[in-house]
Amino acid sequence: MIVGMNTTRLLCLLAAVAGMTAATHVHAAPAKACAPQFRAGWVRLPPAPSMPMAAGFGTFVNDCAQPAAVASATSQGFGGVSLHESVQVDGVNRMREVDRLALPANAKVPLAPGGLHLMLMQPKQALVEGASVPVTFKLEDGRSVEATLQVRKTAP
Repeated sequence: MIVGMNTTRLLCLLAAVAGMTAATHVHAAPAKACAPQFRAGWVRLPPAPSMPMAAGFGTFVNDCAQPAAVASATSQGFGGVSLHESVQVDGVNRMREVDRLALPANAKVPLAPGGLHLMLMQPKQALVEGASVPVTFKLEDGRSVEATLQVRKTAP
């Protein structure tokens, strides 16, 4: 027993503390899960409208304390979207598909000409400068990152 406090007062104090704890728990909003973002997205306008593919760029920003990874990408405007990277093999620049794109915690991962980039294949309509291209990136944990890429002739 707390010194100088009778049983009734002690029970009232304990009930009040329990009530405040319960009220705090009931009214506390769940913490919003941290998620990576895709910023400054753009698609290079192909030189000919009939080209069956275009390249997309931008930057993944993962300000979260936990790493994440992109497993796939889709777009309503294209038959297929995949992640690629340009690499030099025997002095020749080649592209290869990337199955998984790691997004380290508290880091940025750029998609830029000459490096990692999106390949947007089989456009459902001809691209025009200024058009918006929605892209959904699927993370390995099942979450999605929505982005809108701007069609441009040159890099921003």
